[in-house]
Amino acid sequence: MQPDAPNAAAGPWWAICLCPDWCGACRDYRSSFDALARAHPGVRFEWVDIEDEADIAGDLEFETFPTLLIGHRRRALFLGPLLPRAPVLERLLGSLQAAHQGDDQGGHGPTQAGAPAQELFDRVRAARRG
Repeated sequence: MQPDAPNAAAGPWWAICLCPDWCGACRDYRSSFDALARAHPGVRFEWVDIEDEADIAGDLEFETFPTLLIGHRRRALFLGPLLPRAPVLERLLGSLQAAHQGDDQGGHGPTQAGAPAQELFDRVRAARRG
């Protein structure tokens, strides 16, 4: 859990890593994830330990780690496993930001992640007061 992320008061974009503490790949990825948080002040990066914060994870089953949830404002846009490499997350964020460029002016981008992702995003935002 990282409620005091480097940019917890960032803009409307969220990048949320969902991992259990026992996952070695996730532990190794954590420093890259934190470095991305510092490099992207317009994105709110959050780390959720799906076992310590099981109430946030809810009934979702996670089979591959790390699993990333990307949201913009109040809408979940992506939920899925990602290679634990910073450039992969940077590319995903960049493509989603480009696709949702008009959202700040009331537009609606072309992608949405579905109901389970949206419910998860709502729980993360509530827990992190976002």
